[in-house]
Amino acid sequence: MYLTTEIKEGFFEKYGEKKTNTGSTEGQIALFTHRISHLTEHLKKNHKDFNTERSLVRLVGKRRNLLDYLKNKDINKYRELIKDLGIRK
Repeated sequence: MYLTTEIKEGFFEKYGEKKTNTGSTEGQIALFTHRISHLTEHLKKNHKDFNTERSLVRLVGKRRNLLDYLKNKDINKYRELIKDLGIRK
C-alpha cells in the first residue's frame, strides 16, 4: 500500500508538533497533499476511473477548507506550509 503508518507519522511529526498529533491542521494538509498527488498520478494512467476522480475532487475541497482555516488563523504558517509543500507556484 502506498500510505503506511510510518509515512503518516512522518507527515504529522514534520508538520504537526509530534507524530501522535493527528488533528493538527498542518499535518492534515500535508497528508491530503500526498494523497492528492497519488490520486492524480493514478488518474493519469486510468482516465476512466470516475470514482477516483470524485474522491480527488472531494479531497481537494477538504484541503481547500483546511487551508482557508489556516489562512484565517495564522497567515505566516499558511505561507510557510504552501511554500514547503509546493502547492502554489
